[in-house]
Amino acid sequence: MTDRDLYAGLIRLHVLHHAAGAPIYGQEMIEELAHHGYKLSPGTLYPLLHGLEKKGYLRSTQAVADGVRRRVYRITPKGKRAFAAAKTKVKELFGEIFHDDGSAS
Repeated sequence: MTDRDLYAGLIRLHVLHHAAGAPIYGQEMIEELAHHGYKLSPGTLYPLLHGLEKKGYLRSTQAVADGVRRRVYRITPKGKRAFAAAKTKVKELFGEIFHDDGSAS
């Protein structure tokens, strides 16, 4: 397993986090994730977005902004419920990870 495999779930949660706040689109998420050290290509991110949509966590529509046609993703009620449950699990896990000595080692 590569380190990248460990981050797949975190990336999905990051996407849902942003979609819960406002509609998102692919290039925007590539740039946002890059700010956090994730280097995703469109060939990686778009299948991830399509997978989240197929599972019912996101819904997409076509939109035109400044003459550019984009697929815009919005979180669904199912996505909101799943994200809320995931936040609880992540909080519990992070508490365990950082509880012992306060470091990430």
